[in-house]
Amino acid sequence: MEAPIYATGIAAKLRSQRDREEGLGQNHMALKFYGQDYESLKARSVQTRILFEDPLFPCAASSLGFNELGPRSAKTSGVRWMRPKVWRGRGLAMNRVRQNTCVSFDALVLRFPCMDSVSLRCVLIPQFTPHHPPDLCWDPAGPSGTQRDPAGPSGTQRDPAGPNGTQRDPAGPNGTQRDPTGPSGTQRDPTGPSGTQRDPIPMQPSTLELGISNAKDQEAVTFKKLVKGHAYSVTGVDEVVYRGTLTKLVRIRNPWGEVEWTGAWSDNSREWDNVDRSVRSRLQNRSEDGEFWMSFSDFLREFSRLEICNLTPDTLQNSQLKKWSTSLYQGEWRRGSTAGGCRNFPATFWINPQFKVALEHPDSAGNSDCSFLVALMQKDRRKKRREGKDMETIGFAIYEVPHEFVGKSAVHLKRDYFLNHSSTARSELFINLREVSSRFSLPAGEYIIVPSTFEPQKEGDFVLRVFSEKPTNSEELDDDVTADLPPETQLNESQIDQAFKNLFRQLAGPDMEISVTELQTILNRIISKHKDLKTDGFSQEACRSMINLMDTDGSGKLGLSEFHVLWEKIKRYLTVFRQFDMDKSGTMNSYEMRRALDSAGFKLTNHLFQLIILRYTEDDLSVDFDNFVTCLVRLETMFKTFRTMDTDRDDVISLNFFQWISLTMFA
Repeated sequence: MEAPIYATGIAAKLRSQRDREEGLGQNHMALKFYGQDYESLKARSVQTRILFEDPLFPCAASSLGFNELGPRSAKTSGVRWMRPKVWRGRGLAMNRVRQNTCVSFDALVLRFPCMDSVSLRCVLIPQFTPHHPPDLCWDPAGPSGTQRDPAGPSGTQRDPAGPNGTQRDPAGPNGTQRDPTGPSGTQRDPTGPSGTQRDPIPMQPSTLELGISNAKDQEAVTFKKLVKGHAYSVTGVDEVVYRGTLTKLVRIRNPWGEVEWTGAWSDNSREWDNVDRSVRSRLQNRSEDGEFWMSFSDFLREFSRLEICNLTPDTLQNSQLKKWSTSLYQGEWRRGSTAGGCRNFPATFWINPQFKVALEHPDSAGNSDCSFLVALMQKDRRKKRREGKDMETIGFAIYEVPHEFVGKSAVHLKRDYFLNHSSTARSELFINLREVSSRFSLPAGEYIIVPSTFEPQKEGDFVLRVFSEKPTNSEELDDDVTADLPPETQLNESQIDQAFKNLFRQLAGPDMEISVTELQTILNRIISKHKDLKTDGFSQEACRSMINLMDTDGSGKLGLSEFHVLWEKIKRYLTVFRQFDMDKSGTMNSYEMRRALDSAGFKLTNHLFQLIILRYTEDDLSVDFDNFVTCLVRLETMFKTFRTMDTDRDDVISLNFFQWISLTMFA
């Protein structure tokens, strides 16, 4: 039996990247959750006549949550584990849904009134594919019930900053995680920026929240029996004629039940006495079930935030059945390489992953705009709570592709572009939710989406999805791997300056060749005289790489001509290093390093640059001079080696195992 080969870290990354490119993890190549297979689990339960109990979600305190729902929390003390047989609409014990955990799920159960608990995972998730028409809704502020696009006609979004231009605080209720897996969620201010209604009230799963001014207000009950900081569900809208005037009503439910609104249009309010009896019997329900009506004006005044869980990306006012085009990309933010933070950090924003979407087909004749939806979801954050980490604050910006780069793929826009151009559109806010999504309508053309965390150096994995009404072309942007190196002329001894010859004789000794040890001594003695450079000194491994690069006769040492070429090369590297050591600290940070590599002629992908950062930076992500030189020498060696072996210039080489091990051991 052949022994298994265990992949190294880099090999595993390359294999994972290749699997993703082939579609592993997407619908047609789905990965089973921890290897669990629904049909097998069901068959086993039927055969053994033992009800399924998920070993990955045990009946233990650790399964309930973290922090306020953690094992030692007062909220989880005395919890009894029970098995629900069938969940049927309001027959489910809906009033016992725990706040801050399952409110959106509560809204979903109202949409899907019968779900067998055993098949919940398999029944619920498929409903999120964009093939079902949405419910209709009315826009109370729009003329004659017309729908207003929340993105506006130009695709611009409301300013994500707070009242004084400050970033909205992601902590507290706004940062509470509520969205289930699958649909895109949007957050909206029910009153709009000027106190007027701008967004529609959808008949899709949605939740509300009553604002709080401080932590003491959490769960405080107002005079009219609304609970502050509490999440409610919007379950319906209607219109009634009240004293000759058409009045718009919103139906709301408190998942805990019992505590209900006591203001106008509540269960026992006098307003119902002035409504037609047939309408009253259809709408009114006088029971303490947690569900109640209130006027739309009261709704605007009492609630501070509305979250909408979109089951499909279809526009809310459109009842026509449509199938949207979808593009999905996996990405990652990594310290020093691709975690650049938001636009508030212009020195690093440009290093974030970049994705291009080409909008080619306007929505309709005579209209040049194209509608699309962008959804950015961070991955695996719930697992990281065990490590004390929570959701990162995320968002994205959209830029128009510069004219000179239209139609090109191998483009990763650099710092200067973002310094001189404003975004065309952006996510409505940066917030620490699992997913941030926004709908846009932009003129046909090519655009770049830049997803990011709010602050730089925040690591995480993400999924970017782009939904469009008409087919679009989209792709991840990255530089091609190239090396544009200056030509080198190896002079013969007669062409080399006499002063350099004299220096070489002093350094090389009687054999007139410089070995690894001698090169190390020479370089460290010289670099110690440059007080503006920070360095730990060149290692023997670094010097060996230099000799491997320059040793044309295979002697393992450098003669006069070879050493002269290396000397000129190091002088050029020193010039580049000083140029991009912007703060004159004697080191480069990882972002300066990327610009320096580009200036030296090397264009690398995000993945390759990430490997370089892991290999050549210190713990604080700084790069000193000796590591900078070693990195450039290694890169140049690998490029030249490949070019030598790629005899037919097709960018492909074939190696047997002996050639591979020789290359990797001694390059």
